Amino acid sequence: MVQRVLLTGANGFIGSHILSVLLSKGFSVRSVVRSQAKLDQMRKDFPDYSNSQLDFALVPNITAPGAYEKAVMSTPPFDTVIHAASPFLYRIVNDNSEFLVPALNGTKEILKAVKALAPSVTRVIITGSCAAVVDHSSETAKPATAESKKYTEDDWNPDSWETAMAGTLNVAYRASKTFAEKAAWDFLETEKPNFDLVVLNPPMVYGPIRHSVPSPKELNESTARIYTLFIEAKADDELPPNGMPSYVDVRDLADAHCLAATTPAASNTRMIICGGRASSQDISDALRENIPELRARTPKGLPGGNPLAKNAYSCSSERAQKVLGLKFRSREETFVGLARQLLDLEAKSAA
Repeated sequence: MVQRVLLTGANGFIGSHILSVLLSKGFSVRSVVRSQAKLDQMRKDFPDYSNSQLDFALVPNITAPGAYEKAVMSTPPFDTVIHAASPFLYRIVNDNSEFLVPALNGTKEILKAVKALAPSVTRVIITGSCAAVVDHSSETAKPATAESKKYTEDDWNPDSWETAMAGTLNVAYRASKTFAEKAAWDFLETEKPNFDLVVLNPPMVYGPIRHSVPSPKELNESTARIYTLFIEAKADDELPPNGMPSYVDVRDLADAHCLAATTPAASNTRMIICGGRASSQDISDALRENIPELRARTPKGLPGGNPLAKNAYSCSSERAQKVLGLKFRSREETFVGLARQLLDLEAKSAA
């Protein structure tokens, strides 16, 4: 029997890859998007699938009471819900609450709708974040000589609502992922729904783009970082500062969602999905060594040098590898493939 999946955030950077993997594996998917224009674009992005395998639902405001009530009702009914929708575009956020409230309420609304109106659903998978795992305040305060901490699923970001509202947008984003995930686990404990829960927590997510992006100005945050700092630059520019040291390829994250939908042992499990670590120098070296055009553009730094600081943390994917059998792509596959795609996008948008 074909498995039926409801996927939120389907038109985003991560969601479009999840959708691509699900469709390639034969799943029947209803993709939730927020506007008719996004729905129309998705039909163009996925032209090879009939309405019997790919259909759509419009949910303009994921935080509104009853937002998902119509979306979760289906014939044939859903087996699995993947909730990948959450705000992560700093350029459209005006204050911290615009990160916190949509993430928290969006998660609550879909869980309530599934419990009330989709009793056939046996598993809900939430795209979380290592932002809910890492204690960023502690990491920032660490002396340079401190030992590196390896974060596991037992760790939680300790930020409170008060610190999130008073802090930077970065603090608010990280806290939004924490509150949303905790709300999901609380719902499971207090409401006792028919479904179990899987939360997948990636660090920075890089890799090629699957959804339509008209120009570099429309890139998602992580991809825009690579374009702005490593491509729209010069070889003698200062090497960009290291960002979050741990990362995962978006295709590996998408694979993890598909595996989580079909692996009984994943039930009620929180899993970090991390492919490795990369410094700015690692990224620079990979791009300059593999793409001749970028030798004049990507900041050179000190090839082979500038390692991550001794105290730079890491994130363990041991649970995901054991439970899901997940494997990860190489650093070169992730960053070089993306850079080539960004150069193509740049050329097309300039034409």
